[in-house]
Amino acid sequence: MSGLISPKPVSYLQHTQPYNPYRGYSDTPAIPPTPLAHPTPHQPVPPFTTGPSLGANLGIHDEGKVYALVIELMDPNSRETALLELSKKREQYDDLALVLWHSFGIMPALLQEIVSVYPLLSPPNLTAHVSNRVCNALALLQCVASHSETRQLFLNAHIPLFLYPFLNTTSKTRPFEYLRLTSLGVIGALVKQNDNTTVIHFLLSTEIIPLCLRIMETGSELSKTVAIFIVQKILLDETGLTYICHTYERFYAVGTVLSNMVNQLVETQAVRLLKHVVRCYLRLSDNLRAREALRACLPEPLRDNTFSALLKGDMVTRRCLTTLLNNLDEQ
Repeated sequence: MSGLISPKPVSYLQHTQPYNPYRGYSDTPAIPPTPLAHPTPHQPVPPFTTGPSLGANLGIHDEGKVYALVIELMDPNSRETALLELSKKREQYDDLALVLWHSFGIMPALLQEIVSVYPLLSPPNLTAHVSNRVCNALALLQCVASHSETRQLFLNAHIPLFLYPFLNTTSKTRPFEYLRLTSLGVIGALVKQNDNTTVIHFLLSTEIIPLCLRIMETGSELSKTVAIFIVQKILLDETGLTYICHTYERFYAVGTVLSNMVNQLVETQAVRLLKHVVRCYLRLSDNLRAREALRACLPEPLRDNTFSALLKGDMVTRRCLTTLLNNLDEQ
């Protein structure tokens, strides 16, 4: 674990943000699949979806349109429209990631869209129009992050680091909230893959944990759900679990935020978040040092049937909670 950077302590995790309701849930949090559209702002990008096989929904003529739109990304005058149209087609053309990555100048053009927004982050001057445009660019990066043949290339180029300034923003306005949410979607697409040890190590070494923890504590319900999904996937990897439990500072940072979320859930009754919180605690209990600490600091609402009515129809989460409590009872 040497060389990995320790997350910042919980004092790093301050600020508040607005609540944003959403629909749908699975173990992989789903953002409503409404396509991004301009000038109507802030239609969230589905964070972890992959499209059908090549040609399933696109004919030869439509493929030609895709290639033409990719070329238009090179022209600053046509880029905005091309970003919008390609973001709509990303689920219909599974090999769009390959075209984007291997076409000359396209990835720099997408990164240029991202970097150009940095001056608007502090002081916060991001408009709905600009936010929507960069979210369309992020949707295309998500394609690249999701594809099996470009994911490692995407990681080797350290492209996720370009998104961290967006995750580090604290403005409560909708343009910023959706910028954070769409950026989380790109990271979520990376960790969703089954063989992701390299991804986990990269994210740990670049301090994704404190960014996710702050969003888990202060973000909208949807942002919290995607952020805790990322933390959960990190914990499920043995490297991630060992890293988080290796020092008291790291365990305390994660444990404190999870505890605060439980206290919030007593009021909000957000079952989607509760499922992820229980799974995170259950995974932490697999580590002997963490299990010993959890015996003393597991939030009381998880022990006293506070959520029994909320989980009445969810046998899987109830079983996870029972297993967690049994793990803590073992001597």
